[in-house]
Amino acid sequence: MKRIAILNGPNLDRLGKREPEIYGRATLADLEAALRKEFAGEAELEFFQSNHEGALIDKIAALAEAKFDGLVINGAAFTHTSVALRDALAGSGLRAVEVHISNIYKREEFRHHSLTAPVCVAVISGLGLEGYHAAVRFLTKA
Repeated sequence: MKRIAILNGPNLDRLGKREPEIYGRATLADLEAALRKEFAGEAELEFFQSNHEGALIDKIAALAEAKFDGLVINGAAFTHTSVALRDALAGSGLRAVEVHISNIYKREEFRHHSLTAPVCVAVISGLGLEGYHAAVRFLTKA
């Protein structure tokens, strides 16, 4: 059974409340329940969310040390700004898939560039929460 972590960055703890016209009405708890249901018996899932860059970086290091098989990361705004998050991913040795709920290319210009995408094996953008399912599906088969 594959061990896969799902990391969510700043403001994603507000899913379901924050800009539902962009991010939908489902919460992170809803997402976790749906992923656990779909991948029961197929993947051991670990979930983590933080609004703090250093906490995400520490978690990536811990997952690498624990020899996780893969990582789904929605770095949110840190995707576009954090060299430190990019370096943590690059140095982890983890197969990472970057996920964005919205289509970042239909949004503000600053969201069009990801610092973390080049150190991920794939990027999924604009599929809503289904993007997480697609990422876990990919990592369980890889």
